[in-house]
Amino acid sequence: MITTAKNKDEMIVAVKELAANLERTPSVGEFQKITKISKYHVRRSFGTYTNLLQEAGLECEGQGHLAEMHALFLDWAGIVRRTKKVPTIADYDLHSKYSVRPLTRRYESWTRVAAGMREYAIESGLEVEWEDVLKVIASYQLTPTRRGPTSGKTSGVPYRHRILNDQPIYGQPMMYSPLNYAPTNELGVVFIFGSVARELGFSIMRIQAGFPDCEAMREVEPNRWQRVRIEFEYESHNFVTHMHPEAGCDLIVCWHNNWPDCPLEVLELQSIVMPGKLALSF
Repeated sequence: MITTAKNKDEMIVAVKELAANLERTPSVGEFQKITKISKYHVRRSFGTYTNLLQEAGLECEGQGHLAEMHALFLDWAGIVRRTKKVPTIADYDLHSKYSVRPLTRRYESWTRVAAGMREYAIESGLEVEWEDVLKVIASYQLTPTRRGPTSGKTSGVPYRHRILNDQPIYGQPMMYSPLNYAPTNELGVVFIFGSVARELGFSIMRIQAGFPDCEAMREVEPNRWQRVRIEFEYESHNFVTHMHPEAGCDLIVCWHNNWPDCPLEVLELQSIVMPGKLALSF
C-alpha cells in the first residue's frame, strides 16, 4: 500500500485503510514504511501520529501511544495504596510500568495529577473502591504547601514569590527536553530547533550569522528533498521588526507565533515541545 497523500483527509483515509488491512492499529513505523508518508507531512497536519490516529477514530494503544486513562488511574492509584502517599515523579518512575509522560501531557504539570485523578475517580464512580486513595489525595491537597496562604489579604490567592533582581529570569519548565526551561530569546529557539530538527524531518546544512540564519534540507515527497531557507525569531512578528525581506526566506522558526497573517510558513516550537502541547516524540 503506497500513497502520495499529503492533506489531512487523505492521511486519515490512508491510516484507516492500513488499519483495516492489518486488522489492528498500525504503529508509526508501519504507517511510514507502508504508506510512504513522511514524519514532516504528519507533523505539519496533525502535530503527532497519535493525533492522526485519534482523528481517524483508531485506538491509541501499544508502545509509543498514550495509555488509556483507566489504566493510568489503576496504576497510579495502586502506587498510592501501596505507599500511602501521593507519588513524586521519582516515586512514579520507580513503581509505575508507565513513564510520567502520559499524565504530564494530560494534566500539563505533575502537580496537577493528584487532583485530576480524584476528579476521574469521582466521575467514574470509583469513590467506594478507592476510598483510601481519595483520602490520601485529600490529605495531600490540604497540606500548607498545596493550600497556599490562609490568612491576611492573600487568603485564597496563589502565593507569588519575590523576584530577585540580581538573578536571571527563565521560561516555563519543559520536561524531557535538552533545554530544561522554555527559551526567552532567539538563541534558545536555535538550540531547541537543533535538538528536534531530525524528528521534524530537517537535515541542517548551514547556520550563519547573516540572513537567513539557516539552510536545511527537508523531505517534501518520499525520497525527494528540497532546500529551505530558515530565519530564527523568538516571536514570528520579529521578522518584520528586523526588516527582513520575505523573498530571502522560506520558513520562520519561532518559539511563539504572533503573526496570524504571516505570508511565510511558520514553525512554532512551543506547540511541539511544551508539556500539554504536542509530544516531542513522534
